[in-house]
Amino acid sequence: MELRTAASPRDVKHYTTERLREEFLIPQMFFADDIKLVYSHIDRIITGGVMPVEKELKLTAGEELRAEYFLERREMGIINIGGAGAITVDGTVYEVGAREGMYIGKGAKDITFASVSSAAPAKFYLNSAPAHTTYPTVLIKPEGTPTDGVVIVKDENKVELGSLEDSNHRVICKYILPGQVESCQLEMGMTHLEPGSVWNTMPCHTHDRRMEVYLYFDLPEDAFVMHYMGEATETRHIVVRNEQAVISPSWSIHSGSGSRNYTFIWGMVGENQDFDDMDHIEMKDLL
Repeated sequence: MELRTAASPRDVKHYTTERLREEFLIPQMFFADDIKLVYSHIDRIITGGVMPVEKELKLTAGEELRAEYFLERREMGIINIGGAGAITVDGTVYEVGAREGMYIGKGAKDITFASVSSAAPAKFYLNSAPAHTTYPTVLIKPEGTPTDGVVIVKDENKVELGSLEDSNHRVICKYILPGQVESCQLEMGMTHLEPGSVWNTMPCHTHDRRMEVYLYFDLPEDAFVMHYMGEATETRHIVVRNEQAVISPSWSIHSGSGSRNYTFIWGMVGENQDFDDMDHIEMKDLL
């Protein structure tokens, strides 16, 4: 497990491009038959990528957590951006297809990941946060019919925003949030930009009560996203390629523009779970 420490905005404004990338960019999220985990001291979030190809992979706590098992004191959200896969939680098998997700509550001990086909392996992207109580483990599907242990994303949690004229026509699909999938602090979802749109949000904003991590994907090899961060009067950028992730501190703006449309997963942890608790930055105030 890789460790990342917190960073002060007073220091970040002096960082070089290389140092910015070292602190905030996760340059490769998925490795064949391996689990990649990055532990950030910012709200103690763990970001990970699990890519089983030829074998099943088991999630363990490692030395960093000083825990008997990974979710002894944590909760976890997962979204699969690859081929069809399966996640087994304490003996129960959940079939998790492309763009489907899971919430796994505190106390789940044995968690393993597998792919249906090695030719089209699953790519399980996860966010994990400290938890104080246990909420039910569920499979999350964007579409379908709810059954025992399966939650379908509600229509009101599929939000279409922006316009092609403003280059920000996008659809937000909220997977984990109060009223749909309960959690201690983790919120998670996916935003897809329509063809011709490149801005994921503008005007930008901060939410000092929560930090955020982004995974950008659905990008061809020669495409990229300019991820904007920093304070409103000390903005910086990081060039992000396909399936790379960025850690965004609560004091930082977060916005992005791509060389073409793309998709990204956002995960938030922190003080509250109020999705609309944002401090918007006027476009005229950005420097």
